Amino acid sequence: MSFLCLALSIYGFILLARVIVSLVQAFGSLPDALHPLARVLYDITEPILGPIRRMIPPVGMFDLSVLVVFLILRVLQGVVC
Repeated sequence: MSFLCLALSIYGFILLARVIVSLVQAFGSLPDALHPLARVLYDITEPILGPIRRMIPPVGMFDLSVLVVFLILRVLQGVVC
């Protein structure tokens, strides 16, 4: 069970990193050296965010799928850990 708790925590940090990278891209320019990292973050998180984004469309310019995934992660951590 400890492994699952660790995996959920790591995924939460990866999701947070994606949010930060997305904000940097939206309000500025991401340095060229970070483009491979951004691609990896998107590749890891998109399989979860994509289906949720299709169920819950963006509200204006806000993508609520990230918030929903964070909530799901917290509930899973509360149940499992």
